[in-house]
Amino acid sequence: MNANALYQMVRADFLERIRRYSFLLTLAAALYLGFAVATEKVRIVLGNSYRGEYNSAWIGASMALCCSTWLSLVGFYVVKGSVQRDTDTRVGQILAATPMRKSFYTLAKTISNFAVLASMVMILMLAAVLMQLLHGEASSISVWELWAPLLLITLPAMAITAALAVLFETVPLLKSGLGNVAYFFAWTAGLAASIQLGTVEPTGLQIVFQSTRAVLSKIDASHKDAFSLTVGGERAVRTFVWNGVDWTAPLVLSRFMWIGVAVAIALVASLFFHRFDPAGESWEKNSAQPTSTEPILERAATPVSTPDTHLTPLLARRTQNRFLQLVISELHLMLKGQRWWWYAGAAGVWVGSLVAPDAGTREGFLLVAWIWPILLWSQMGAREARFATHSLIFSSERALHRQLPAVWTAGVMLALLTGAGVGFRLIMGGDLQGLIAWLTGALFVPSLALALGIWSGNSKAFEAIYTVWWYFGPLHHTPGFDFIGTTSASTNTTAYLLASATLLTAAYYGRRKKLGYA
Repeated sequence: MNANALYQMVRADFLERIRRYSFLLTLAAALYLGFAVATEKVRIVLGNSYRGEYNSAWIGASMALCCSTWLSLVGFYVVKGSVQRDTDTRVGQILAATPMRKSFYTLAKTISNFAVLASMVMILMLAAVLMQLLHGEASSISVWELWAPLLLITLPAMAITAALAVLFETVPLLKSGLGNVAYFFAWTAGLAASIQLGTVEPTGLQIVFQSTRAVLSKIDASHKDAFSLTVGGERAVRTFVWNGVDWTAPLVLSRFMWIGVAVAIALVASLFFHRFDPAGESWEKNSAQPTSTEPILERAATPVSTPDTHLTPLLARRTQNRFLQLVISELHLMLKGQRWWWYAGAAGVWVGSLVAPDAGTREGFLLVAWIWPILLWSQMGAREARFATHSLIFSSERALHRQLPAVWTAGVMLALLTGAGVGFRLIMGGDLQGLIAWLTGALFVPSLALALGIWSGNSKAFEAIYTVWWYFGPLHHTPGFDFIGTTSASTNTTAYLLASATLLTAAYYGRRKKLGYA
């Protein structure tokens, strides 16, 4: 392995990533998370009402756990895409012409991903000092107690996240939007499993829990054996002094073990990496290639005379409105390429919601119905960037006022069609409030997809944000975040109608900016 080549690849990739807006936005959100920890908006709660005194150890552990959980989710979407970017920019073809091994490439990508995430952690380490001074419960600062959790808990978790991002980019089934959705559910399952794994888990939750529980048990043996990361709500009323984790040699080695696991994941990713060979991306593409070059060469050798061509003059006035045909075309583009099982699944959900005997069952079908087309909605606003059709679409007549509304209307139609079973039952039952909430959700989801697609230029932003929103909002009936209207207590139709209008306005001005209008 050439160390200099590895360094140059990692450095170039790192510099390219930290100059992106997504990096700055994630860093700003991470800094706000640290501020929320210092001001007890996000906190660790033990038992019913215990928290540690805000000394160096407690602030360091709180920030470390928030980062190892939150950054392991958001950071994945920030760093994922480096392999695809090499393909799109054709840098990969240059790399493929070198003696570079596949394992060398995936390892370099993992290290560059880790460098991006680690840089955020390093900035948070500096911010942690200010956070302790801001809170003011303990004026003396112990650098080791403050930084050790971030170094030994958060950084290994970031290494795993960096390696998984590369693995998801090389596995054919996971490199697309399906992988973006699947990672979120894998992340939630991993957090749930960490409760059962003891100290041998990447997030470090159990390390802090067992250490704080041992100290609290000596103070109050009757306290409830519970540990949680809490957002908002009432603050803990009782405090205790905790001076940090006892970092023994076996415990430190167990954390470094996760670095080795990340390297192993990177090497596994190399087994799926096709080394930028177009024939390795899909057997369909490979089968579509001509089996012999003789006909092509023969046709190329034959001179072809091209007659004079004339452009068709643009009519000053349209004799008929073709907006409906444009909407149907956009809907056809969304559905193009879907396999029979996708339609079978959508039909099954539609029939199930239509014949469901009670409202709770219909709610479950609607949740499935409006996560099923997520990969279709995520195309909205980003298809032109993905297929480099800007010059064709944006140069057409009234592209801003015709094509953009057509895309949004097609997205709304998709929401109405997939959730039509529930809508029909609401109409038959005379549930006007439920019907309004259902229609509001059908307007909000395409509006969110269109705005994120236009401003981000890719489908990843919507796939990540919508999946998280769908999980914590409608699925868990979180007040204020339930855009589907599963319960009247958790739904605010007025707010989501205003949000839809705001998102459409943002999409309009985002597209207007790309069209180069003044």
